[in-house]
Parts: sequence; C-alpha cells; structure tokens
Amino acid sequence: MANNVSKLKIFSYADADRKSADESMEVLVNPESYSQKITVKFSEKQAPGTTAKMPKFSKMEPQKLEFELLFDSTGVINGVKDESNGVEGELSRFKKLVLEYKGDKHRPRFLSIYWGTLKFDCCLETLDITYKLFRADGLPLRALAKAGFIGSMDDTKRVAKENASSPDLTHIRTVMEGDTLPLMSFRIYGDSKYYIEVAKANGLNSFRELKTGSRIVFPPIRK
Repeated sequence: MANNVSKLKIFSYADADRKSADESMEVLVNPESYSQKITVKFSEKQAPGTTAKMPKFSKMEPQKLEFELLFDSTGVINGVKDESNGVEGELSRFKKLVLEYKGDKHRPRFLSIYWGTLKFDCCLETLDITYKLFRADGLPLRALAKAGFIGSMDDTKRVAKENASSPDLTHIRTVMEGDTLPLMSFRIYGDSKYYIEVAKANGLNSFRELKTGSRIVFPPIRK
C-alpha cells in the first residue's frame, strides 16, 4: 500500500499476517484529528528503606489509536443519501468490516489503517456511536463513531522487531574503548551481575581485560 493516502482507508483481514484483505472501506470524511497513545511499563519493585530508585524497563504496551468517523446520509456531504436506511446501512457495513467473525476464528478482525503517511496494524478495541440527526419518523440520518484501535502484529513480525533488544535472545557485541564486561552486561540484560555467565560463555579467564575490537557473545539468561 502506497503512502500519502488522501482518504483514510481501513482494510480487514482474517489472519494476523495480513496477506490478503477480505474487505476495505474508505471514510466519507477524514477525521479532524487522531490520537496515538504509547505506554512504557517499568518495574515497581524497590528495596525496603530506600527513597528513590532507577526505573527498570519492563515492557512496551501495544500502541493505541483513536479517532472519530462521521456517517451522514442527508445528501449534504458528497451527495451521499439513503432515504430507506439512513446511516444504519453504512454503520452496519463498518461494524461488519471491523468486527465480523469468519470461519472458525471466533475473534474480531485484523485491521490495517492507512491515511497520509500513517500505517497502523491493529484490532478494534472500543466503539462508541452517537446519533446526531433524525428524520421525523426517528430514522437516524447522521452519526459520529468514536473508534479506538489497539496495535496488533503477527508473531513473526513481533519477534523480528524485538530481536535487537530482547535479553532472551543471543547478542554479539564489539568491545569499544572503555567497555567492561559488567557495563556491557548491564546494557544487554539491565543488570551487571550476569557478567560471570558471559565470561564463562566466552571462555574468558579475566573479565577485567577486554581487548578493544573483540567480539563478545551474550547468551540468553534465565533470570
């Protein structure tokens, strides 16, 4: 999918690999804005009797995206008019796109959202619909849907993305001037105490004498 999409588009998939979209939808009017939420989790453990601590990284929560979509069947916007169903027809199509179960996968759809340079793989998390305008017989003609999406990617992409920083995987680092094994262990594992295991894995008799330019293997550590 090319960047710089002029109208926000949502593509729906049965599987997390998102190889082939089942359905897609282009919005009637682009949102006025959208918000992205990024949450970084840190460990709350702290030694008894201490007054401060160095926050220890725990994990990155999936990103979240939220925006509002306008549905209108009055004919005022781009001549779109539905005298029989009002906005219910397009709302039903939207809900089918983001929610409908298919086959034996009893879960909401996998989605990809494109708009401008935005490309977000996700699933629908929340949907609040407010009806704004009605015909004399009560048929809703305009609605505002506030949709919240949570980031979602298949395991292959996730592992590849996390590969560079995961302490559960093997890492190889080149020794730079001033590096020590405890310092390098701290960078990889978040704790310098694992330098002994690293020394053993690399057959080092003395961890104090690291040769600049040499390569050190940091194996997975069970904490």
